Amino acid sequence: MAYYRRIRDMREDHDLTQRQLAALLHMPQPQYNRYEQGLRDLPTTTLIALADIYHTSTDYLLGRTNDPKPPVSL
Repeated sequence: MAYYRRIRDMREDHDLTQRQLAALLHMPQPQYNRYEQGLRDLPTTTLIALADIYHTSTDYLLGRTNDPKPPVSL
């Protein structure tokens, strides 16, 4: 699964609009929309912020794992 599909699904699962999420990320809604459409690559800082908002790992958002739980830190 492409990351842009996963970030859209996560937003919808958390009952957030693009406008609400863009506000949390301190960016305009059209900019966030381009990430969800796959028209722009996610900057690392935005990827990390999304993982923090959703309490998941960046690997999950990128589709590198299907386990949404973040790994346990040692």
